[in-house]
Amino acid sequence: MTLPTPTDDLRVRVAQALRDVPDFPKPGILFKDITPVLADPLLMREVVTAMCAPFRDAGITHVVAVESRGFLFGMPMALELGIAFAPARKPGKLPWHTVREEYSLEYRSDVLEMHEDALALGGAVAARGRPRVLVVDDVLATGGTAAATCRLVERLGGEVQGVAVLVELGFLGGRSLMPGREVSAILTF
Repeated sequence: MTLPTPTDDLRVRVAQALRDVPDFPKPGILFKDITPVLADPLLMREVVTAMCAPFRDAGITHVVAVESRGFLFGMPMALELGIAFAPARKPGKLPWHTVREEYSLEYRSDVLEMHEDALALGGAVAARGRPRVLVVDDVLATGGTAAATCRLVERLGGEVQGVAVLVELGFLGGRSLMPGREVSAILTF
């Protein structure tokens, strides 16, 4: 499948809005701060629309977004697509029975959890069969978080239709942890 690409104008405006923060959260990391994008409501609206575009006709039933910055894109995307939203959260944040997945990042290891019934909620599944999921986060770096989220979705019976991010740090090779998956990014470094 060939994914539509965002316009050059949108990519330029997103790149100009991002802020680089050196040595955060630890020395040697160049953190891509998305908060200036969030502060611009017109840009944010365009970003959400562009992140939805490649998957608009894919029969998606759920957006699963990763805590916490993925929520900032995932919830508006679910609303725009008219589908259910489910969070993938850090341990101890969800009040119901959960399924968990451990993973490694470039600077630590971590765990994500989802409610065991997260993909059964929302009413869309009964009408369409197996849940078809779009995984959403802000940045794809080494791919550990996105890959762990995809595994969680599959353990819960969902079918991952793609991964959508605002920024991909391509030089870190995160796509390699998700072979065969459609990955869409507004901007790639």
